[in-house]
Amino acid sequence: MRDYLDVPMPSTLAILAHPTQVDHTLDWLSKHQQVLTHFKIMAPAEMAQGIERGWDLKNIELFTLKDSDQGGDIELAANILAGDVAGVIFFTEPGAIATAFPSFTLVLRACQIQGIPIALNDMSATLLLRGIVESQIAYLIFNPVAGQGNPNTDLALIKEVLEPQIMVNVIMTKPDLDPADQAREVIDHILSKNEHDMGRSLIVASGGDGTVSAVAGAAMGTGIPFGVIPRGTANAFSVGLGIPTNLRAACETILAGNTHVIDGARCNDIPMILLAGVGFEAGMVDGASRQLKNELGNLAYVLSGVRQLAAAEPFTATLEIDGEVSTVTTNAITVANVAPPTSVLAQGLGEVIPDDGLLEVTIATSTTRLQGINALASLMAAAAWGNPTQRDDITCLRTSRLKITTDPPQKLVIDGEILEVNPMMFECLPQALTVFAPLKTV
Repeated sequence: MRDYLDVPMPSTLAILAHPTQVDHTLDWLSKHQQVLTHFKIMAPAEMAQGIERGWDLKNIELFTLKDSDQGGDIELAANILAGDVAGVIFFTEPGAIATAFPSFTLVLRACQIQGIPIALNDMSATLLLRGIVESQIAYLIFNPVAGQGNPNTDLALIKEVLEPQIMVNVIMTKPDLDPADQAREVIDHILSKNEHDMGRSLIVASGGDGTVSAVAGAAMGTGIPFGVIPRGTANAFSVGLGIPTNLRAACETILAGNTHVIDGARCNDIPMILLAGVGFEAGMVDGASRQLKNELGNLAYVLSGVRQLAAAEPFTATLEIDGEVSTVTTNAITVANVAPPTSVLAQGLGEVIPDDGLLEVTIATSTTRLQGINALASLMAAAAWGNPTQRDDITCLRTSRLKITTDPPQKLVIDGEILEVNPMMFECLPQALTVFAPLKTV
């Protein structure tokens, strides 16, 4: 099986012509230049040189095939068979089909084997291009080390389900790159083509909550539809929005096309999609190591939580909300935008509403370990029944802005990432993200 992890898979169009058809082909290309900038263009040398003379190369990615004596048509056929070519436009000369470069027979055979569309004249080329443009283009940011499955198998299944309805461009996450930076590069590419994009591009994240949150944070405020294919340990974002955690079902959710416009948030200018925790939550996440998560899955958080319950120390928090200042002694503050029922410390109000323009804040003020255990039990019941907790040692509220200052300074976890900042300024960003999600049921 082809190793998907080693080879990027851009949407590529092969633009070919026999010698007498080069000028005619270049003329046809000039009429469709804006749309063609969506794709990587693969072409023989003479065609590539014509494109270089007539196009602004800042707007396209051009790959020149080897010459005929170096096996350029074989190179092209190999790319087609590898699945790296979305379509072939080949303006042929009938009298030269058997002898001219590129080899028509070889290219046609490769297209037949791989099921790739091939167009041979102006009309069929225009129809082919129109069909490709009117299909959706998904930029998939894929974390190969997420989860416990085989990433090659996972990626093959994703492409099998999404294509051919959606053309998939795969961008692999890398240890030395922030997936948020990779997402911003993709978003810049999409937004630069808005005039002729027809609103059909989307961005998809496949990995754990860290990958999903990074990509979603970059997509906030752009209007670009965002898809999630969860492959992590907790998959809190997906569970919180009712997105299936089964790989095939998650892909089918994207294909269904139903979207949910939800809020986003910022903490000290850091994007936040899920929730932030100060005190207990931060210690629990910090204590759940990658090795522990690989071995125990979600139980890693439970085990870490038990340890943290025994070790948690109270601290003083000063809260500023709507101009009013208050001080509490607490061992856990959770600020949530999206959270599943399993994020127990976010459940003081019984439900985290992802699209109300407000953040849910839960503050635990238990002073003994027994009170802490009872408070956690009350929060679990609130999540299970969808009703606010009634305990005196749990304070719950909804607000669009919140400033927290802690003494002594506490660790902060935002969407699974541990930080050290003090004070902390939270702000809700209403209707910031359009997410593919199942239709709500009443």
